[in-house]
Amino acid sequence: MERYLKPHVRDDLTRKMVLLGGPRQVGKTFLAKGILGRSTAGYLNWDIPAQRQQILKRELPATKLIVFDEIHKYRGWRNYLKGVFDEFHPAKKILVTGSARLDLYRFGGDSLQGRYYFLRLHPLSVAELEASEKDFAALLTLGGFPEPFLAGSPRLAKRWSNEYRERLVREEISALENIQNLGALELLMMRLPDLVGSPLSVNALREELQLNHQTVSRWLDVLERMYAIFRLAPFGAPKIRAVKKERKHYHFDWSVVPGEPARFENMVAAHLLKWIDFQKDTEGRLLELRYFRDVDRREVDFIVVEGRRPIMMIECKLNDQALSPSLKYLAERFPTTPAFQIAAHGRKDVMVSKQIRLMPARRFLADLA
Repeated sequence: MERYLKPHVRDDLTRKMVLLGGPRQVGKTFLAKGILGRSTAGYLNWDIPAQRQQILKRELPATKLIVFDEIHKYRGWRNYLKGVFDEFHPAKKILVTGSARLDLYRFGGDSLQGRYYFLRLHPLSVAELEASEKDFAALLTLGGFPEPFLAGSPRLAKRWSNEYRERLVREEISALENIQNLGALELLMMRLPDLVGSPLSVNALREELQLNHQTVSRWLDVLERMYAIFRLAPFGAPKIRAVKKERKHYHFDWSVVPGEPARFENMVAAHLLKWIDFQKDTEGRLLELRYFRDVDRREVDFIVVEGRRPIMMIECKLNDQALSPSLKYLAERFPTTPAFQIAAHGRKDVMVSKQIRLMPARRFLADLA
């Protein structure tokens, strides 16, 4: 399977260094080796001791493309890559992959400024798979990470998710962050899936886990930097009485979310974020994913914002049902913004006004390409 970012990585490598971020086991190494071709001589992995020594000694392979995998675990990685780029570009192309937010793990100033493009690889989606109804059902149950999805087994997907969480905490996070109580962090990760779909209360988590507020807040930041979760801020505008501070969270591996309604909402959130990141990384669009909730408890699941202006509103339902009053209320206040109510198991596809469309989720998500 050829991943959707492959042609964009190839194209960007003709101009600058490429930093390819995304969750662990999402397919970054597979994509990078696919660009390298049959010979993997240009592949250097920081986690392999012999190759780590090769990196540190700057014994670089005599290939036109060099792939540095997980080099962000080296504290001086940005200055190192700056030196390599300045010495060898454009004779050599440089691709850097990592399972953390490479745009955030700087350890000081951004010494690579102007030397790289940053692209984010996301899990599989309806649009990327050109998904059938069967594929859509499998995505909702198994998640979009290639290994559990392609295995096609809920039992194996659960085993994969458990191992994934443990390795993320014990190997990835421990290598990058100064966290002593890894057991408590793992407990936090186990608790978070139950809270998807509602504003996340740090105070409630603090009391439940017997930790201080600062620790819980910092750990949530860490999980976001490591692509375990992503958070959405509320959308507010002068014409609506929106809440201002409470954020919602979602998981890149939505298979861990119990309950089909919340898991479906999480899957849609991940699809929207994938489309937004793709637009930002390849087209330079200033998009954000938000949600709407006001002081009267009206709520719309997702608002896509561009330049502080809503360009799309999305409400998620499991089945076909009457139009959400909250979506109708918000649409009336932004009458030029397209609005969608999408149903996981829905068949109805109808315009209820010039602005609002009720439609099957699979059809809506297939257009996010």
